[in-house]
Amino acid sequence: MNSRPLSVAMTGTTAARLRDHLLRPDGQEDVCLATYRRSRGGQRDTVLLSELILPAAGERSVHGNASFTGDYVMRATEIAQGAEAGLALLHSHPGGHGWQRMSRPDAGAEQSFAYLVNELTGLPLVGMTLAGGDEMWSARSWSASGQETWAESVRVLDAHLEVSWNDACRPVPPARPSQLRTISGWGDRVQGDITRLRVLVVGLGSVGLEVALRLAATGIETVGLMDFDTVEVANLDRLIGATPIDAWLGRSKVEVARRLVLEAATAAAPHVEVHDLSVCEPAGLAAALNYDVIFSCVDRPWARAVLNTVAYSDLIPVIDGGIHIDPFPDHGMRNATWRSHVMRPGRPCLVCNGQLDPAAVPLDREGLLDDPVYIGQSDLEAPARQNVAALSVSVVAALLAQFVSLVVAPGGAGEPGPLQYVLSTHTQEQLARPSRENCAFENAEAFGDRRPALTGTHRVADSLRTGRAERARRVYVRLGNQMDKALLALRGWLIKIARARS
Repeated sequence: MNSRPLSVAMTGTTAARLRDHLLRPDGQEDVCLATYRRSRGGQRDTVLLSELILPAAGERSVHGNASFTGDYVMRATEIAQGAEAGLALLHSHPGGHGWQRMSRPDAGAEQSFAYLVNELTGLPLVGMTLAGGDEMWSARSWSASGQETWAESVRVLDAHLEVSWNDACRPVPPARPSQLRTISGWGDRVQGDITRLRVLVVGLGSVGLEVALRLAATGIETVGLMDFDTVEVANLDRLIGATPIDAWLGRSKVEVARRLVLEAATAAAPHVEVHDLSVCEPAGLAAALNYDVIFSCVDRPWARAVLNTVAYSDLIPVIDGGIHIDPFPDHGMRNATWRSHVMRPGRPCLVCNGQLDPAAVPLDREGLLDDPVYIGQSDLEAPARQNVAALSVSVVAALLAQFVSLVVAPGGAGEPGPLQYVLSTHTQEQLARPSRENCAFENAEAFGDRRPALTGTHRVADSLRTGRAERARRVYVRLGNQMDKALLALRGWLIKIARARS
């Protein structure tokens, strides 16, 4: 865990219980232990706090500072061993503000147990500090040899996603003149928090591409793009910015999206990460786990099931939604509805929300939902393909409003829960959807690497990537790409000059 970036995540419920214990009415420091599970992404490790282990009588002493006994650590270590989990040691700095550094006594206390905890659990000891002045967290891990590695952030996932940032690892991006109108909407501090988030957009169709552009325009430094599909002529009415050249040359959606997002970005040093993958593939899931927030802009059951899992097992909020258009059989439109919702602990999952049929997931995985023979022999309907460019922006607005509510919490309210807009009556409804008692997705909260296994070989993605590679070898495609990329490189150079001068 020490050689890679580290983050920590917990639910709002866990954070509230920790605050109740660690922030004492008498203003003294306190201490407790907790178990954690790992969530290993392709580039980042995340510690997911799971079970709190509060001290029993005689296991800790409060005397201005707080101390604890070896018996307490051993009891907690046995619990961690039984759960195949790691151990975290948490304490408070009642008057502290911001990311807390370690005093010598605090560092010594954590370091002294590092070897023992590593040996007994097989995982590093994680230390955390809660600053009582502003309730900000800090975190680090300890190797068996007593070497510390500081986390870059601590996420508390609730209706409002609150992130404590380690400025040394994730500095506040400089504000740009092109962001002044945005910053005026919520202030410098909020802008600094938002722009440090790593945000992934899965699915780069009419909704996902526009979402990615708006995120980049907001100033978010790291925007991830994931899609395995190819730009076709049939996409051009909805992929605003994609050109007939892109369709003619058979470019991937992620390649086109990267070009457009870089041009829309207002960050001083935008970093656009491209993943020519399906989130259903192991490599796609590993890439998704590197992010703090994920937008689900896909309409396939398998992909949505994987993202539904991540929202609970890995404590990464997933903002999902879509549009359903109901045309009359001959001509005209009967109705259109679009929905938006955030999947996270405390909110119903896609299955409980009525937006995912679990029975469709294995069918999609086997490619049967695209097999006309199978569909014809069953009671299934082929997946709906209707979309209207003029309405897809409404879905974009709904998803981005959920995002702003989640990360900014206007009026302190946070994200509102599932919403539905009905076009025929022009009404918006807040949908009350209870969670099922034995929901497999929600009951896998903070499982991390022990999440249900849903990924596998994605034959359609493999086929499309192979087709693009074969197409790229054609002479006219090679020449077209060379000419177009030369023009794009010149345009990119001019944009860099313009940004440097602004």
